[in-house]
Amino acid sequence: MKKINVGIIGCGRISDLHAPGYKDHPFARIYAVCDINRETAEARKREWGTTIATTDFNELLKDPDLDAVEILSPQLLHEQMAVAAAAAGKHIALQKPMTIDLKSADRILAAVRTAGVIFRVTDNYLFYPPIVRAKQMIDAGEIGTPTNLRIKLITGSSGGWEVPPSSWEWRLAENAAGRGFEVFDHGHHLWTTAWFLLGDFERVTAWVDSIDGLIDSPATIMWKYRKETRYGMCEFAHCSNMEIPSHYYSNDEWIEITGSQGILLIPRCTGNMNQGPGLRLFKQGKWTDYSDMETDWAQGFMGATENFIQAIRGEASPLLTGSQARDILRFSLSIARSSTQRREVYMDEMESTFPRLFTWRQKRRENKARRKHFFERFNLGRKEVQYADKAHELTRNMVNQFNPGAVKGWEAIIGLHLLAQGSAREARFGLFIKNGTASLTEGELPENAGLVLKVPAGTWAAILMGKKRIETALIQGRLKLEGRAELGLKLRQAFNI
Repeated sequence: MKKINVGIIGCGRISDLHAPGYKDHPFARIYAVCDINRETAEARKREWGTTIATTDFNELLKDPDLDAVEILSPQLLHEQMAVAAAAAGKHIALQKPMTIDLKSADRILAAVRTAGVIFRVTDNYLFYPPIVRAKQMIDAGEIGTPTNLRIKLITGSSGGWEVPPSSWEWRLAENAAGRGFEVFDHGHHLWTTAWFLLGDFERVTAWVDSIDGLIDSPATIMWKYRKETRYGMCEFAHCSNMEIPSHYYSNDEWIEITGSQGILLIPRCTGNMNQGPGLRLFKQGKWTDYSDMETDWAQGFMGATENFIQAIRGEASPLLTGSQARDILRFSLSIARSSTQRREVYMDEMESTFPRLFTWRQKRRENKARRKHFFERFNLGRKEVQYADKAHELTRNMVNQFNPGAVKGWEAIIGLHLLAQGSAREARFGLFIKNGTASLTEGELPENAGLVLKVPAGTWAAILMGKKRIETALIQGRLKLEGRAELGLKLRQAFNI
């Protein structure tokens, strides 16, 4: 089979990380290079052994032997180049961020849909092995239900490789247009990671400042995820007199994901500030280190290249897809609006003709739903009687819900005293946890119970049915504890109540 001929458009510093994925690849090769600087293009041609070197990307696109392009140009040129490449029938890997605004993104998406070419926006963090492993562990339930994500980005004044002046020129122009070095450009990696690990964003609040009037840092960004009780936070810090140990850019990041049962920590990304394992898991009172993966930042680029090749060959879905990349761009623009207007910004308002009105209506709906939810919970005690006749059977079935993995090594004896309510009679049970199993007795409370729960039958049934939390019943005085209250926490974990 003929190798896929790929053209690299833009041969600056970042191309050093894109090119290695094609070296000796069985299905693809760098066929051509394009850069506005003739000397740079010719140097890359010699270095990578390409067939063509040019300064005119339109001429390059006319080559019938060219199958695909990687566009590594400044953001302002992304739309022009992507639309032209699509019209020429070339598959496209577009360097992040996708473009500079949503209308531009929509024009790109329309062009690639019409052309029917493979299109993806490249973000190497999606393929950085520790992040990929963290995603797998989250999806497998290793930390329970995720609730929080936190990212720390540190940039320094020195360290890492030399960045040519030409690479800074276009970044300065982007920065002057309001698309900052940190939050918009590098921030794309962080927002993509946050989305990849925990899902879609709903709204954001951001404070973006500057020490020197140039670097958009320090900054703090907080967001809420859509549909889930999940929150994220990112902190940017620019240390103007600090060296960052790095083989690449002078910055580093670490990422922490907290769930109901544990914490995942990715200690480093771009740099080498934190040595040791690439991923750490805190669970059941101890840290477990994972060192069986590559932690070189460049590995993310290798994985991204492989994804592009596989997508062209029909063996994988492109990542990021165009729509996914548009959502990340929308989040970046929401951050900028939040910081500029000093307010909370909803993602969906970014396409509204009257964004402030949209947000006002959205908040009013949420407040109304919150009040309704509060009164429903407040009045649930009156409604619990309707569940009372289920209490005894639900209690007998508790042993089938026991999760020994959630409470390894736990041994306990617990008494359950169900008070008569509605059609349910008073009843007493003994719950015995030992050797990773749960058993139940009925008739009397165990004499040696470490904890006794005294609760109306309907309330207990509502707890077991997931209609009421055990803590809520305790706060409302519907549930009484006698003995070692801390056993109640284990009980909740063991039976997910």
